[in-house]
Amino acid sequence: MIRAITRRKAAALALSFSALALFAMPGQVQAQAWPSKPITFVVPFPAGGGTDAYARPLAAVLSKNIGQQIIIDNRGGAGGTIGASVAARAAPDGYSFFVGAAHHTIAPSLYPKLDYDIEKDFAPITVIAQPPQVIVVNPQKVEARTLADLIKYLKANPGKMDYGSAGNGTTHHLAGELFKIVTKTEITHVPYRGAGPAMQGLLAGEVHMIFDGLGTSAGQITGGRIIPLAMASPKRNAAFPNVPTASEAGVQGYEVSTWYALWAPKGTPADIVNKMYAEIRKALDSAELKDIWAKNGSDIPVMTPAQFGPFVSSEVKRWAEVVKASGAKLD
Repeated sequence: MIRAITRRKAAALALSFSALALFAMPGQVQAQAWPSKPITFVVPFPAGGGTDAYARPLAAVLSKNIGQQIIIDNRGGAGGTIGASVAARAAPDGYSFFVGAAHHTIAPSLYPKLDYDIEKDFAPITVIAQPPQVIVVNPQKVEARTLADLIKYLKANPGKMDYGSAGNGTTHHLAGELFKIVTKTEITHVPYRGAGPAMQGLLAGEVHMIFDGLGTSAGQITGGRIIPLAMASPKRNAAFPNVPTASEAGVQGYEVSTWYALWAPKGTPADIVNKMYAEIRKALDSAELKDIWAKNGSDIPVMTPAQFGPFVSSEVKRWAEVVKASGAKLD
């Protein structure tokens, strides 16, 4: 009798636990829904550069919105290709993303032995910022205060000035090489490990000038530590309306812009890619980021994952033609 009661109780307890498990499942699934732990953004340049100028504020707003910390992992070197390689090998579980740039569509034309493919090894998400390039000089080393005066000096003193860049194969590098072709001048290229170190080099007087993304230069221009001579854009920038375009300054057709974007490692679930895209759109629409982007002179692009993939492919082809035409090489 005692044994029979024990069995009945055991059966009842088993049913009770089963019922509790069924009620608990939705909560458990919800707790495990993405994101359930911190997320890493691999930034392929040192802190202080243009990529950082947009990645960090975006990460801060996203962290508040999704309730999980976004960790910035700076992996600089080789024109951003080292960090890209790290990101390409990350687990495609929705907790690792890559904040790259236009530089990564140039790299395939200058680095023949890359161990990743920007078109095949990543899932495109969206472009997060699109600032123009700006020609800036160290006022302690360069007397010119207009682009025309700079070009006049360069032609009279070939090879006596140098320009810094964020590294071989970056838009800074190609912008400088294109400028040399268009203006028929000679300037020595000095590659750094990122836009942040290049800016520090400019401020320290290690180089005379930089063809820089406005995201890195904006604060230094506002502080008067560097002088902008021209925007490499078709129209003046709202953040710096007194700075002429290159065309206005006498260099017709010299236009170079850069962009920064987010990818996920190939194989990341499509629903996570779409959720991250939706969260980025929400963050970019916030007053906080609109203000930061405006101060950095950047537009806020709208590009879906379906649009971003073809855009990357078109940029790879476009920059391949620029590299060939400019004769740019690794230094």
